[in-house]
Amino acid sequence: MNYLVLGAGMMGSAVAYDIATRNPADTVILADINTDAATRSAQAIGPNVKPLGLDVNNADDLARAMKECRVAVSAVSYSVNEDVTRAAIRAGVHVCDMGGNNDVVERQLTFDREAKAAAVTAIPNCGLAPGLVNILAVSGASEFDELDSMFLRVGGLPQHPRPPLNYQIVFSAEGLINEYVEQAEVIRDGRLVLVEGMSGLEEIEFPPPFGTLEAFSTSGGVSTIARHFEGKVNTLDYKTIRYKGHCERFKMLLDLGFASNEPLMVGGSVKTNREFFTDLLRKKLDFGDKDLVLARVAITGRRGKVAQRLVYECIDYYDDSTAMTSMMRTTAFPTSIIAQMLAQGKISSPGVMPPEFCIPGDLMIQELALRNVTITKRVTETWS
Repeated sequence: MNYLVLGAGMMGSAVAYDIATRNPADTVILADINTDAATRSAQAIGPNVKPLGLDVNNADDLARAMKECRVAVSAVSYSVNEDVTRAAIRAGVHVCDMGGNNDVVERQLTFDREAKAAAVTAIPNCGLAPGLVNILAVSGASEFDELDSMFLRVGGLPQHPRPPLNYQIVFSAEGLINEYVEQAEVIRDGRLVLVEGMSGLEEIEFPPPFGTLEAFSTSGGVSTIARHFEGKVNTLDYKTIRYKGHCERFKMLLDLGFASNEPLMVGGSVKTNREFFTDLLRKKLDFGDKDLVLARVAITGRRGKVAQRLVYECIDYYDDSTAMTSMMRTTAFPTSIIAQMLAQGKISSPGVMPPEFCIPGDLMIQELALRNVTITKRVTETWS
């Protein structure tokens, strides 16, 4: 059986590693526009990973590569996920991606009828958030007869924060700015509303050595589930976790216009403030420090007449044995697990659907435990 992984960067390489090491009899084709990067990564992983030079924007080459495989995984920019999904449907190949942009996902969902007609399953948003936390949220909500609140909290952090922002880039500077400046969908009093990015600052506690951290609203984390739960839950929101002080300092830079599209002369060329700021963040916040991921999904409601609170929690660290970041593990591994479920026929319903509506939470927790990513689950009675 062949898998196609598009993108030989950190996330794509981690997906290829997980599929290849757990399925040594299968072949993983690791494709990237940079053939040398694909070759280096493939050689580092193992003999059943084959490099391929491929520009995903070349529809003919992409179609040829897909037709050789049973499942394709997009670990490239979300900007091409719509085209990748369309190509997979035409090639009759199952596909999943890491999502990250609500508008792109909405357009992918419009391919549902075509996917069903082609007997293809396409699953966007398979990463960490959106992705894993959404699966946990929907799975946990299904255990309640009535829902009151759903709170999703996620943060990728350096193990050793450095001032002034106490943060390092763990995915992309562009993605970070997008999450901070765009509006976020939340549910208040049962209705879907929009709130400003970096609003709703709150304190959040984690076990030692973390103690008191902060969390604030950012865009994209809940993706489709806010609309799904409108009218079914009183309160729902997603917030990003950071070390204390980060929100105030970063928001000050945004308020000063650092992320605006105002043109700025830099040397002999013209850039926008946002482009300059992105370059600066990329240079100044890439410490190479070992990272960690904190995630918590808390749900309150009733089972029968009993009011309860269900909490999923994950604390994951950089893995020294594989030199793999926690963000890679918690983003790429859920995606890889879903790809393998598709290949093995464990997800059999065709169409385009987010993972929270086709992946059982308990099964995802079990699979991640095999990869030393631990998610705890606790239920407590609140009031009666």
